[in-house]
Amino acid sequence: MRILLYLIAIVTANVVTASFAPLSIGVFIVPMGTLFIGATFILRDLVQNAFGRKKTYLAIGIALALSAIVSYILGDTLLIVLASAISFVISETTDTEIYSRLKLPMAWRVFYSGLVGGVLDSAIFVIIGLSPLGANFLPWEAVPFAILGQVIVKTVIQSLGAMVLHRVIISRNQVEIA
Repeated sequence: MRILLYLIAIVTANVVTASFAPLSIGVFIVPMGTLFIGATFILRDLVQNAFGRKKTYLAIGIALALSAIVSYILGDTLLIVLASAISFVISETTDTEIYSRLKLPMAWRVFYSGLVGGVLDSAIFVIIGLSPLGANFLPWEAVPFAILGQVIVKTVIQSLGAMVLHRVIISRNQVEIA
């Protein structure tokens, strides 16, 4: 079920991003799918927790293929699909490796690994896909605000997810003690 939820979140992020205009919050630009991307890092950590690193990389590979197919079907340019794939592979791999190596409680590992993954995902996608270096959807002046807007939203989602996981773990421990 965890793998299925992870894959659904990836596809949903692509569909929502393609279907809705980006959200402008002051100077920040946030694609609507960013809300789901923040959740994918949490779900990927849950997949890794249940199935280990090897199966997690298999899930990441399947998610990458699904993401590329969905992006293509939705009419994204090849450059956007490529930027998405590169940012996805780097951010998910980094998240996986950080999560594996941290010797902290699960909620903190989810938060820290997702924070780094979210920053990488945002920066790489915006620079390769949206900046004048890529598809030229954003002028250079808007690039930092697009990256920062996504990082803020992903960090909030990561924080909420880590807090929920922390509460769930505490609740389970209290039930086991009783």
